[in-house]
Amino acid sequence: MYTGTPKADVVGLSDKIVSALDGFVREPDNRNVEYITAPSINYEQQLCALLRPRMQLRKYLQSLGNYTLIPGSTLSLVEDDRFFRSDPTNPYHSHIENAYGTKVVTASVHINIGIDNPETLMRACRVIRLEAPLFLALSASSPFIKGKASGFHSTRWGLFPQTPERVPLFESHAHHINWVENQLADGNMYNVRHLWTSVRPNGDRRPYDLNRLELRICDLVTDPIALLAIAAFLETRLIQIIDNPNLDPLTQSKFSPEDLLTITTNNEIAAATSSLDAQLQHWEDGRSITARDWITYLYEDLRIIAKRNGFSCFLSPLLKILQSGNEAQQWLQLHGVGFSARDVLIQAIDTMKERELELEDKVCSSLAA
Repeated sequence: MYTGTPKADVVGLSDKIVSALDGFVREPDNRNVEYITAPSINYEQQLCALLRPRMQLRKYLQSLGNYTLIPGSTLSLVEDDRFFRSDPTNPYHSHIENAYGTKVVTASVHINIGIDNPETLMRACRVIRLEAPLFLALSASSPFIKGKASGFHSTRWGLFPQTPERVPLFESHAHHINWVENQLADGNMYNVRHLWTSVRPNGDRRPYDLNRLELRICDLVTDPIALLAIAAFLETRLIQIIDNPNLDPLTQSKFSPEDLLTITTNNEIAAATSSLDAQLQHWEDGRSITARDWITYLYEDLRIIAKRNGFSCFLSPLLKILQSGNEAQQWLQLHGVGFSARDVLIQAIDTMKERELELEDKVCSSLAA
């Protein structure tokens, strides 16, 4: 996420943050900083694991000056395209700056869910790759660029340089290994991390030892309850996929793998542009359906899975996103009645801080006790 002033001006502080606080990781540009929560099957614990580093970071930012955390997934108000290196000696950062510039200076959330069997993981990646636009539609939070409405609900994903350019639906773990080795040999990937797609298999020794699916398409979701609802939506869909071996685009779709890639690319562009209102093409039969209706259709079965697994109360806030809109839609509504992009962000900064304090007081204080 970005750091900056209460007036929504982004200020690069990640080099200082990473030196002073454990658990934070620098990004190539100094204006945003990353933190990672430990794996957990307990949603209440994850809620507090999301909150506590932010509270710690806010306290440290105040010690540096009147600094805060800024919502959104793009440099919403920044006029120029300068890159502010957090580590000028890092060669991978040099490659990123030279190849992509500030298109990659974004804030986002990556959701990892464990799947031990590599072939089941590949099948899960195939399904979620084709349904990733739904998660973008729920999370979109970057409608501004250079102080103006960009025309996207997720400017971040609309501009993000997916790399390599055409990543297949991996038919097996062996296919994935062979493809990654070839990309590295041909120089299309700088290293094993240089696979920037909506979803990818992840693990401690990629591409050989894999144990989790990583969803990378989501914009930054600042409300932890909304974020956990999206995570619960992903987890329940993965449980459904694991339990049903026949759920596989390679066998269930009338389209070829190449056609499926084109469909999901077009769906991603549509979701980046219109989020929940986007008109998408379903991977099974090509029928036209809005992102909101597709999510609602899946939700009916997934809420039963969530209830059976004891976390339905964390999935149900998804309905509020469907009814009230994601963050981008709410911001654009304000912008449409005369609020400037800066005014919208200033309000969002205050809302984010108040929400964190509310949840810390209501949930995390009682868990600690």
